[in-house]
Amino acid sequence: MFNKLFVLSQYVTPQLAVSRLAGRMADNDRSPALKNRVIQWFIGRYGVDMSEAAESDLTAYPSFNAFFTRALKPGIRPIAEGDKTLVSPVDGAISQIGQVSNDRVFQAKGQSFSLTELLGGDAQRAEAFEEGEFSTIYLSPKDYHRIHMPMAGTLREMVYIPGKLFSVNPVTAENVPNLFARNERVACIFDTEAGPMALVLVGAMIVGSVETVWSGVVAPGNGLVTATRYEGDQARSFAKGEEMGRFRLGSTVVMVMPKGAVNWNDDQVAGKTLRMGEAFGTLA
Repeated sequence: MFNKLFVLSQYVTPQLAVSRLAGRMADNDRSPALKNRVIQWFIGRYGVDMSEAAESDLTAYPSFNAFFTRALKPGIRPIAEGDKTLVSPVDGAISQIGQVSNDRVFQAKGQSFSLTELLGGDAQRAEAFEEGEFSTIYLSPKDYHRIHMPMAGTLREMVYIPGKLFSVNPVTAENVPNLFARNERVACIFDTEAGPMALVLVGAMIVGSVETVWSGVVAPGNGLVTATRYEGDQARSFAKGEEMGRFRLGSTVVMVMPKGAVNWNDDQVAGKTLRMGEAFGTLA
């Protein structure tokens, strides 16, 4: 009954207004005492391990978002070596992993979503990933919320797709149809030695915003799908393990590769906890 009520509340809550308000509050640096109390509560409520943080003193963070997107101590997330080794882009838990089938990506029992819609509705953009490989990783509130490159790549395109802001936890994944292709999201397309790679940063309820290292906060606000190409002098290359973006409050990453480009490691199954940089798959 609780789960049904929770899902129902997602439909009737003014998602955008609540999320944008939460984002502004999380960025507020004018009430240090309140900010410190909220951070202290959050650490206790969700079991955040501050011993891993580069800055362990919660009072040193100017805002809640600065705390939430905190850096980790150098070397605490080693990047798995090997030219053919693909690594986890984030700390989190595998929601689902497998193969795209007839433009559908498995979401949860009885639920799936359209790959074409996920990538902004452009069939040509999605064609490169037809029958491809995907993994969906959920970041819980306690997790490290910076996103890193699973392998080396060069940024080709960024697509902002407006949408809803449903929560993306396991309950909504099981009960909200087309969830990840329904929420606001940013699809980042990279060229790699294994072909194109899509990292889709999915927004959610109370996620203040998504940001990338090349464009900052991504929120055009015009209600339209907005694609930006990066060519020539604008092209930017990233090494495996290099940071590419952040969630200002938590959400989900969907990684998509072409058919046969990667073999996921046998121990990577739904529900498994991940750490950024650990071996996740092997390039074919």
